[in-house]
Amino acid sequence: MPVLQYKVVEVGSVTEDTLEEVLNEWVGNGWTFDGMQFAMREASKRPSMAFVIFTRERE
Repeated sequence: MPVLQYKVVEVGSVTEDTLEEVLNEWVGNGWTFDGMQFAMREASKRPSMAFVIFTRERE
């Protein structure tokens, strides 16, 4: 019976290029993009880090 496996990738430098790189790398390795969460700083409107979540099935 297949089991859903999760992968969480922490991104410390939240830019368009780094997020794109992480998405392309892990999707290219067979993972499916599941979602993204941002950690915010109070003093800034820009996220300080992101957590990119992927899934895949395994036996």
